[in-house]
Amino acid sequence: MNKKIIVTGGSGFIGSNLIYNLIKKKYSILNLDYLNYASVPDKFKLFVNSKNYRLYKYNINNKLIVQNLLKKNKIDGIINLASLSHVDRSINTPEKFILQNISTNLSFIDEVNFYKKRNIFNGKFINISTDEVYGSIDKIASDENFPLIPNSPYSASKASVDHILRAYNQTYDFPFINIRCCNNYGPFQFPEKFIPTIILNLLNNDQVPLYGNGLNKREWIHVNDFAEAIELIFRKGKINNIYNVGSGQRFTNILLVNIIKKIFEDKYNKKFRRDFIKFVKDRPGHDHSYKINSKKIRKNLNWKNKISLKTGLEQTIHWYLNNSRWIEYTKKKYKGERLGNK
Repeated sequence: MNKKIIVTGGSGFIGSNLIYNLIKKKYSILNLDYLNYASVPDKFKLFVNSKNYRLYKYNINNKLIVQNLLKKNKIDGIINLASLSHVDRSINTPEKFILQNISTNLSFIDEVNFYKKRNIFNGKFINISTDEVYGSIDKIASDENFPLIPNSPYSASKASVDHILRAYNQTYDFPFINIRCCNNYGPFQFPEKFIPTIILNLLNNDQVPLYGNGLNKREWIHVNDFAEAIELIFRKGKINNIYNVGSGQRFTNILLVNIIKKIFEDKYNKKFRRDFIKFVKDRPGHDHSYKINSKKIRKNLNWKNKISLKTGLEQTIHWYLNNSRWIEYTKKKYKGERLGNK
């Protein structure tokens, strides 16, 4: 492929899996990431010794670094994943999320626009957003034209970046592609997230905490399917378009816990305590349901998700069981404390 791409936030959960996918396809990757608590250190990754990979430990608002990357390399594209991503943490520290997710992204977009105008950077700018910007959706699935009605500081910060990109397009003719995806899961996901919490608590025979009555619905996609979608959009996606990426695999939280429990029982002959679920106070502003319409990418780009939820969960459980070093590392950053209860 021989394309050179800047991936911002490339040490996060999605970024790490995306870069692995891109390097397998012969892309050259410049990973721009300041490495926060949930980042995946390079020592855990398989691709760090590749001649096609280099990490730059800086925030995306470092204009000198962005300048050097764009001026000293022929960059074919930028895939922007840089953001804080945990809803519960955004409830506890909304100011931090606004600063990092909005202000630094604005600085980065403005700097890229500067070099775009001067024909120094002529590649695609792809922003990774979330279906959470659409708010709580129960009935008709939200397509790309659905209004943005975010209900948490995190989703509000992501929606703000979506609006900034649109404004830069209208004001400065800045070309971009925006991708909104449903919930991801898979290897290297930080334990504060829901599926790793289920897996690790069941593995340790601890109770799985469920917000409210456990009937909130989420749509789940394996991170490898999402990585394939991003790469396809990079190659074939049309400029100034939005693409929803969804799997159609929607489950209540309580059903998801029981699906994972059954995998443990069937594949690993594990037994559980009768009270393996613990219902806890719901978090503020908790969206009841997400439902995303991904017909556009399926029809226009002939994309489809390949990994069923059962297969993906089996693979993910196997990965966690065989990566104890990663789990021990994350315990230094997160002790399993309740977040999002401000």
